[in-house]
This record gives sequence, C-alpha cells and structure tokens, in this order.
Amino acid sequence: MKKYTYTEKKDTRSGFGAGLSELGKTNPDVVALCADLTGSLKMDAFQKAHPERFFQIGIAEANMMGIAAGLTIGGKIPYTGTFANFSTGRVYDQIRQSIAYSHKNVKICASHAGLTLGEDGATHQILEDIGLMKMLPHMVVINPCDYNQTKAATIAIAEHDGPVYLRFGRPNVPNFTPADQHFEIGKAVMLNEGTDVTILATGHLVWKAIEAGEQLAAKGINAEIINIHTIKPLDAEAILKSARKTKCVVTAEEHQMNGGLGDSVAQLLARELPTPQEFVAVNDSFGESGTPDELMVKYGLDTLDIVKAVVKVIARKK
Repeated sequence: MKKYTYTEKKDTRSGFGAGLSELGKTNPDVVALCADLTGSLKMDAFQKAHPERFFQIGIAEANMMGIAAGLTIGGKIPYTGTFANFSTGRVYDQIRQSIAYSHKNVKICASHAGLTLGEDGATHQILEDIGLMKMLPHMVVINPCDYNQTKAATIAIAEHDGPVYLRFGRPNVPNFTPADQHFEIGKAVMLNEGTDVTILATGHLVWKAIEAGEQLAAKGINAEIINIHTIKPLDAEAILKSARKTKCVVTAEEHQMNGGLGDSVAQLLARELPTPQEFVAVNDSFGESGTPDELMVKYGLDTLDIVKAVVKVIARKK
C-alpha cells in the first residue's frame, strides 16, 4: 500500500476561494455571484480585489441562477456561490431551464455539501445533489477530495465551455494531493495499484479509502484505490480496466446511495462488465444534527465501513 501523508487539514471551501481568487487575476471574463454567503464560500478575496466583477444577489438563489445565465450571453464566465442545498434543490427549475437546457457556461459552486455540514442538521445536509445534477444533460459534475484538488478544479473548469456543478465542503480534511497538480475533467486519479479489490471513492471519502487501504493491507488485502473526482463524465476506461483486474468493486461517497457515484458505476458495470459491487453511502435517509465525525460513523461512511464493504464484496467474487 502506497503511503500517503499530509501536513495539515484544510477545508475544501477555502480551496474554492483560493482558486477563484487566482482566476480573478488571470481571467478577466470570470465574474462571481453570491447569495449572501460570501464569508462561508470564501469569496471575500475575489470580492475585495474585483468589486466590479462581484455581484451580491442576496437570499435570492433562483434570481442568481437567472442572472448568471444572462451574463454568459455577454461572454462572461459566472461562478455562483451558495450552500449545496440552495445551489441545487432550491433552484432546480432555473438550472434545468436557463442553464442546462440552454447550455450556458455557468459554474455552479456548492459548499457545505453532505453530512459533514454537521450541526446545521438535515434541512441543510443535502445528500441528493449529485443525483439531481448528473441527470441534467450537458452538466459536468465534480466532487474533489481536498483543498489542493478543489483549488485546481476551480481553476480548470473556467476552460470548459458549458455548465459545471462543483461540490465541496465545510470541514477541515487532510490536504494530501499535490499543490501543483494538473486537474483534468473526467480523468480519474490512481492512488494505489492493487489486485484484490477496486475502491472508487469521491470527495471526503477519498481519504477514508486511503485509511481503509492501509487497514486492508494489514489483513493481506491489496486494494486498488482510485479518486473519482469527476462523476460526470465518468472515467469509464479507468473503472473498467481496474474492475477487469480485481473482479470486484466498492464505491464510497458522502451522498445518497440512490443517484450518486455508486449508481453511475453500477450502470457502467451492468452494461459493460457485470461485477460484484458494494456501496458505502447513505442508505435512503436524511441526516441529523451532530458533529461531522459522529455523523460519518452513524450513517456508515467511516473507514471501517469501507473495510467491511471490501471484505463482503471479495467474498462475492467468483
């Protein structure tokens, strides 16, 4: 098992803020819109440096999406910022009609996703957003794993012509990917080559998968671990290549089992390479108030849950 270390924990929303600030210096077409959560989305630096390119819309998320769509007509590249719940569920009609259907070049940037929003509770802990967004034609869906990858993804999506959903979070998580990485949309990242099982993880569950890989290695199980930062378009080639080698798959995500990464992988395998698969995800449930760590354990998204899923899926191999 390849050894991964980190020197600090950082929140992925700050990676977004840093990437947006960098874009402000290098791309004059980038504009930013926020729904009264500038501090929470770490958009302060962009706002201070480029006040003429920052629009505070207030608590009017649907209006924000419409304005963003309109700005693209003049050649601007709008980045919208609010919580994931308000970036998707509250404004789905506007995204579908004004952005996805019209193929507008809007970057929908969504913070505080998943259970790790913590104490704010079930009303804010959206676990359906990946499913909502990946079902929209033309929409790219990205869920990076740490600060550095979120910063790189934020910068990279400015070059993509079309709508993007960029999902990130609130808690401090291990920052272990390279600061100078090249982020390629739709290209999975191999973290550890293995032979016994494929672990496909996204977002905050990537580090949990690395921890699980270390525990599995101690049991004599050699896990192949892949960071699926882009859920749509899915890197089918990398997934199928790995599944052919290991002959069993575990998917891990901070999202509902229905509609998430595991759902996409299952569809791919069913069509191309029927393979035993186990899912580490929230099983048809809303969240609740609690600390991020408590919630990840209670809802089955912890390191040990990945280990258990691996043991179970290996037993299903023919």
